[in-house]
This record gives sequence, C-alpha cells and structure tokens, in this order.
Amino acid sequence: MRISMIYVFIILYSTVLITEGGPITYVACVAACNAAVVACYASLGFVFGTVTAGAGTPAAVLACNAAQSACWVGCSAGGVAPTP
Repeated sequence: MRISMIYVFIILYSTVLITEGGPITYVACVAACNAAVVACYASLGFVFGTVTAGAGTPAAVLACNAAQSACWVGCSAGGVAPTP
C-alpha cells in the first residue's frame, strides 16, 4: 500500500512540472491588443470604453475597434498552441 502511494505521488508531481505557456501567451497578446486600442483612441482624442458604437460614432473610432477585433483573432491561436 505504501509503495502505491509513492507511485501516485510521483505521477502527480511529474504532471505538475509539465506546463504550457499557451494561456500566458494569449493573455500577453490580448493585453498588447488592448494597449494598442487605448493608444488608438487617445490619438483621436477619445477615451477607450466611453464611446458606444452608435450611428454618430466617428469612422476612425470604429476602425480602432476593427483593428482590436482583428488583433484578438490573431491572439486566439496563442491560447491553444502548446508553448513550452
């Protein structure tokens, strides 16, 4: 019984040592996308998060939103890719 517990501990411990950096890469990528869209809004004189996408929204702000969306799509691969 004691030997089997040692084997269980070794197996569990070895799986803890195996990590993947995919989720960390994804979070870093999304943070970079958000920083870029905040800079895009600031360059236009707007504050990110305060503009709704209504009929009166300037086209440049909508372009910032589209760029952020495209950036996030690019980040999605980082969330599933195994990165040691």
